[in-house]
Amino acid sequence: MKKIFLTTVLVAITSLSLFAQQRKVQLAILFDTSNSMDGLIDQAKSRIWSIVNEVSTLKYNGNTPDIEIAIYQYGNDGLEASQNYIQQVVGLTSDLDLISQRLFGLRTNGGSEFCGAVIGKSLSDLSWSNSPLDLKMIYIAGNESFAQGPVDYKEMCKKAAAKGVFINTIFCGNYNTGVTLFWKDGATCSEGDYFNIDSDKAVVQIDTPYDKDIMSYNDSLNGTYYGYGSLGREKKAMQSAQDGNAMSKSVNVATERTVAKSKTGVYKNSSWDLLDASEEDEFKISEIKEDELPKIFKGKTDAEKKVLIEQKKVERQVYQKKIAVLAQKRQKFIDVERKKLAAVDQVDDFGTSVNKSIEERAEKIGFKKE
Repeated sequence: MKKIFLTTVLVAITSLSLFAQQRKVQLAILFDTSNSMDGLIDQAKSRIWSIVNEVSTLKYNGNTPDIEIAIYQYGNDGLEASQNYIQQVVGLTSDLDLISQRLFGLRTNGGSEFCGAVIGKSLSDLSWSNSPLDLKMIYIAGNESFAQGPVDYKEMCKKAAAKGVFINTIFCGNYNTGVTLFWKDGATCSEGDYFNIDSDKAVVQIDTPYDKDIMSYNDSLNGTYYGYGSLGREKKAMQSAQDGNAMSKSVNVATERTVAKSKTGVYKNSSWDLLDASEEDEFKISEIKEDELPKIFKGKTDAEKKVLIEQKKVERQVYQKKIAVLAQKRQKFIDVERKKLAAVDQVDDFGTSVNKSIEERAEKIGFKKE
């Protein structure tokens, strides 16, 4: 009887522990970067911030999950043959500026595409969560046979299933051709989703009456980030550079990025920004050397620095709230326009495929969409 009681208590404690933990959404995106995939990479650059914003609408017990994204490239002759033409571009990280930088750095080159091998690499390399309540997704996109290469994709399906990771495949071409080339089987064997897209089709950009006003707050929001130390200077420059990369695609993409940056708990920069760092338990303003501080914080006492940090947090919150109000109106406008487009034409692209499967899978494991 004691054993049964203790077992019941342990199960209850474990369940409560899982329930209380901060949930994660982990996405590994595997890009075919062979010669024919320029359109795919272009779509991904245009949709990365839309994907981030989609994930940020998910809630678990009212909380936004931590978002971690990894990027791999495969099928590129510029990569090592001994590594099956595979490279980890960036491991699972919440550093959204770093993800953007690495994505915009991808270049295509002819090569051999080994889907099973790159899936296996991502499964073994990355720090996947052990929690069954976290959403763990692999997205692999390409246009050659899914069965190519030295690693059996079916074995990788079993490995993914054991980790609770869903493999979702995006074939760049005709739906039935993708089925023939095993892309559908590559998804269903792990209970993931199969999509096909026209990777050469331009992404449908929906401009809204709210974009200009949202973008007017971008520089103000950036102005509330106070980088410290050499990393702070580097990351502050990266922040600006990724604003530029987003704008190079369109105002729509730049607006999506600004919306993502305005979300507390999504755009997190505690490694270099004083305001975000101050939210960490181990942070001590007194331990930061004077020459590593931003100009506005120099020559002040620790108490004065703390007061200034709190003042700047309030300032940031003002801009975040203004953007949030506009972002809600913007999304409603986009939803209406997308329904119109869907009625006359197919609007699926890389981003819409990823967003659709994230939403559907997340709901199955208890997430709610805000």
